[in-house]
Amino acid sequence: MLLLRRTQPFAFWQSVTGSLEADESPAQAAAREIHEETGLLPNDRLVDAGLQRTFQIDPRWLDRYAPGITENIEYEWHYRVDSPIDVQIDRAEHSEWQWLPVDEAIERVWSWTNRAALEALRSQ
Repeated sequence: MLLLRRTQPFAFWQSVTGSLEADESPAQAAAREIHEETGLLPNDRLVDAGLQRTFQIDPRWLDRYAPGITENIEYEWHYRVDSPIDVQIDRAEHSEWQWLPVDEAIERVWSWTNRAALEALRSQ
């Protein structure tokens, strides 16, 4: 499992994440974010897991949303690789990256939605 260490608003580990841009579908956002955050090219390895999770937006990020918006929907996508490969991270967003076994990644990620996605992946 690839994890990225985010730098803002505090340091924590997460999977590739991002937000929908105006008039962008979840598929388009997933393809854009995987490329922006890792340098990996979106292709047939990027698969829609068909899962969504609604979560409360952490107060540290509320300024990124319109007034009154307190919840967000997360769409789960998987990018499958045969073995760990090098990635190119955006140093403005992330300070490092690591490939980890799923059990270790579950222990390391900050958000409950990341843990839920990894736990579901582990049981497949």
